[in-house]
Amino acid sequence: MSRQREPIDAIKVLAGLTPDDRDYVMRGLTPAMRRELSERWIGGWARAGQAPPEGDWRIWLIRAGRGFGKTRAGAEWVTALAADKDAAIALVGATEADVRRVMIDGPSGLRAVAKTGKVPRYTIHKGEVRWPSGAVAYVYSADAPEQLRGPEHSAAWCDELAKWRRGDAAWDNLMMGLRRGAAPRVLVTTTPRPTNLMKRVLRSKGLVETRGATRDNPLLPQVFVDHIEQAYAGTALGRQELDGEMVEDLAGALWSRALLETCRGDVPDDLVRVVVGVDPPAGGLEDGTAGDACGIVAVGLDGDGVAHVLGDASVSAASPEGWARAVAGCAAQHRADRVVAEANQGGAMVRSVLMAADVTLPLTLVRASRGKVARAEPVATLYMRGRVRHCGRFAALEDEMCGLMAGGGYQGPGRSPDRADALVWAVSELMLRPHGKAGVRGL
Repeated sequence: MSRQREPIDAIKVLAGLTPDDRDYVMRGLTPAMRRELSERWIGGWARAGQAPPEGDWRIWLIRAGRGFGKTRAGAEWVTALAADKDAAIALVGATEADVRRVMIDGPSGLRAVAKTGKVPRYTIHKGEVRWPSGAVAYVYSADAPEQLRGPEHSAAWCDELAKWRRGDAAWDNLMMGLRRGAAPRVLVTTTPRPTNLMKRVLRSKGLVETRGATRDNPLLPQVFVDHIEQAYAGTALGRQELDGEMVEDLAGALWSRALLETCRGDVPDDLVRVVVGVDPPAGGLEDGTAGDACGIVAVGLDGDGVAHVLGDASVSAASPEGWARAVAGCAAQHRADRVVAEANQGGAMVRSVLMAADVTLPLTLVRASRGKVARAEPVATLYMRGRVRHCGRFAALEDEMCGLMAGGGYQGPGRSPDRADALVWAVSELMLRPHGKAGVRGL
């Protein structure tokens, strides 16, 4: 008995081809075949995160990274609704120009995804998009929330909600007018930011959320994906813009992510000193077993008295010999002239472990007289004054820094800010100890 073959998914095959091979195959199709392929969405080009969710929902939030396909999903959803001649749809963007440029006339906008013979007509002076079926969409700017007071709609598509400057008022007026028809619904497509409105929407009843990342789109050029992954993967910006993660600043934190973004720079040519700060793990020294994380951060000082964070070589769950080797490697890589290590866990033991790993640089052992947050506060002030730069993006280190709270407390990842503490020791050695303000006592 012959076995029936699985049907070929032509779109999946095309998506797996190189751009040149895809163009070659498309040129061999008839116009009708090309049109049918290009217009097939549900059951075709749409990925799981781009198809409308099933069930009873009022708000569908697509929270995803750039290039995921949010705009295409929104345009296809609205296009399907526009088959109903009575549909009255609100198109809301940060500005009217954004609605026109992205949602209507963009490469994945309403006019681009329309089926042959059903392209909607956009009348700019009326702010209307009208389909041959009789359905109408109305253009609104979140900057002018009063425009949404009064009109009734059967559906709404809100794009880049995180950019709305007067978002709360616009959203409230929109939702109060979303009362036409039996089951009015709204789709929100956005790359997230921790705005008050985003948090409100995430708490809404009847919300269904779709998450996605830039890398999920197989049609993006691989060279583009590789470049942005290399440049931003693991950073706060990358987590937000590529992974669709909402990265929040904590109220009262010593560092904000916005502050750290202003501190980016390149490695200068005039470094006069380089030190490696070390926050040894709390466990593992006495019995030689692996302890907690060991913070290891290299910082250099330039001729103008500005500190530059050069590298984060911190290690987790390493034996004393393991983290000591990591310290030695970091010092060699950055040509450090001193190692500064906390000695609260046993100064003599820290010294012997580092010496055994051939750390032959001058070693300063410091004993903390205050808690981690108190030690970090004068260093945070140096950042605010533009006296510290980051020569690269150090995601794990920066997450810990943004978890240190003014007045005490830690709300970042892990049990303790080991990386951030190593940074504080290094910067303090370079910029605060000569003036007697470090709050530490050398051993």
